[in-house]
Amino acid sequence: MTLAEVLAIIEGKLISAKVDLSAEVMTACGADLMSDVLAFTHAGTLLLTGLTNPQVVRTAEMAGILAIVFVRGKLPPAETIALAEEKSIPLLASKYTMYETCGRLYSANLASCGLFQVTADNWCNHASPTTNPAS
Repeated sequence: MTLAEVLAIIEGKLISAKVDLSAEVMTACGADLMSDVLAFTHAGTLLLTGLTNPQVVRTAEMAGILAIVFVRGKLPPAETIALAEEKSIPLLASKYTMYETCGRLYSANLASCGLFQVTADNWCNHASPTTNPAS
């Protein structure tokens, strides 16, 4: 999926001035914990977040994130935009919540950043929750 298609699907706005809208995005990840971004994403991922500070761009650079989408109608401050321009990381925005923005992209067949199998395996390996003793 291209960044142009992402923009159309999320009814988004382009924040960055110089963006190659033909750039291909293969996976996406929604996260507000930058430690999760570092732990669970990989290069080429589209990051959806409600955080707008420069640390998001620094984390995206370290993780090889292709582009950042700010959700919930949030727009980043000038220092975040300037850093993203310097690092050549496109910034987009969506008026929708994280849940709906992710859902729109998922419904359009944009894949998750690959965590599903890891999460499913870990989920299955944990003991079942204790049942209510009164039942």
